[in-house]
Order: sequence, then structure tokens, then C-alpha cells
Amino acid sequence: MRSLPTGAEAVVFDCDGLLVNTEVCWTVAETAIFAAHGHSFGPEQKALVIGRTVEAAAEAMADYFGRPGAGPQIAAELLARVRKELAAGAAALPGAAELVHACRAAVPIAVASNSPRELLDTALESAGLAAHFTHSFAADEVASPKPAPDLYLLACEALGAAPQRSVAFEDSATGIAAARAAGLYVAVVPSLPGADLDHDWLGTGLDDRQLIDWSRDLGDGTVR
Repeated sequence: MRSLPTGAEAVVFDCDGLLVNTEVCWTVAETAIFAAHGHSFGPEQKALVIGRTVEAAAEAMADYFGRPGAGPQIAAELLARVRKELAAGAAALPGAAELVHACRAAVPIAVASNSPRELLDTALESAGLAAHFTHSFAADEVASPKPAPDLYLLACEALGAAPQRSVAFEDSATGIAAARAAGLYVAVVPSLPGADLDHDWLGTGLDDRQLIDWSRDLGDGTVR
């Protein structure tokens, strides 16, 4: 564990389940699809799909349902259901706006999300966070989304920052794998309680006192 450097050159945030409380939207949609195929939906099933792209989550569902080749059909249904749930609005998670504002005052920031552009924009707008970010990157804008490093490498390049001197904020194993592959430090607030996740910093929320103190010290070159 390296802890988080206050000399970071950039900070890159995941969106779903980290900045914005969209996981409830995804869970409602996923539960309905599992039920339609005669399956219950709990923590074990959530772990199969959390953090994945719509397409990857749908393929995992198709495998689980014993329906090889049904991925595209399930993906279309999943996207439609999540779109409907998001239309009702999603709130920023506790501490998200404050942390984003503090980081932006010190270093360049961006969002790197495994959601498609349509859902990413809707989530950020709904939570009142869109205006904080001049750079955001969605799964349908790279050749290989998370867990590949492409989104994080693209974000760091756009921000003019070295990945090895940048910090990623994530909530899932899929996102953490992407950030690690790109070489970033990783701060983790798990969406699933009890998950054993790789991290440099681990907390229960973006409003954690340690994160607030760290963000205020960004730019001084030390390590917390």
C-alpha cells in the first residue's frame, strides 16, 4: 500500500457508485432482468456485473442464464431499463461535490466511466456535477473499456499528467484493475460491502476526514 500522494498531477474519478448514486438504478434494472429469467438477484449476482460495461454485464448475465449468444439482446434491455431509471434522477453521493471541488482547485480532474456517453452525461447532470468537469471519458469512446487501462491512459493524456503521478477513485474491482494497469494510485470506496479490493487508500465514503485533509493538501508534494 503506497497511500495517496499530495503531489499528484491529476485526479480521475469513476462515476457510477462512486460520485453518483446510480447503482440503485442499475440494481433495479438488473433485478428485473434476472427475475424475467427465473433467477433471484443478490450480492453474488451483483458482483458478476458491477463495474462492467453494459455489453460485458449482459454477456455475464447470458452466461449465468445459460443463454450463450443472448448478450446483445440482454444488453439492449439493460440499457433501456437503466435509461428509464436514470430519467427519474440520481443524486451525488455524500462528499462527492466537495471532494471534486477541492481537487479541481488544486490539479486537473476528469471522469473515466464504464458507462456509455449517454448514461454518463445523464448521471453527472442529474447529480449537479457536470459543470465541475471539462474532461470526461465514456466506455464507448475507447477501443477497450475497463478493466483495460485505456480510459485512464486517455484521461491522463488529456490532462497532461503522468499516470504514475495521478490518483484514481474507484468503487469496483473492474475499475481498480483498469487504474492499476494504467499505473495510477487508487483510492477505493467500495459499492459492495465486505469486498476485498486492492487499494492505496480505502474508506467508506468520499466524505471521509482523511480524504478531505488530503484534498486540501494537494500540490504540496507529500504523501498521506
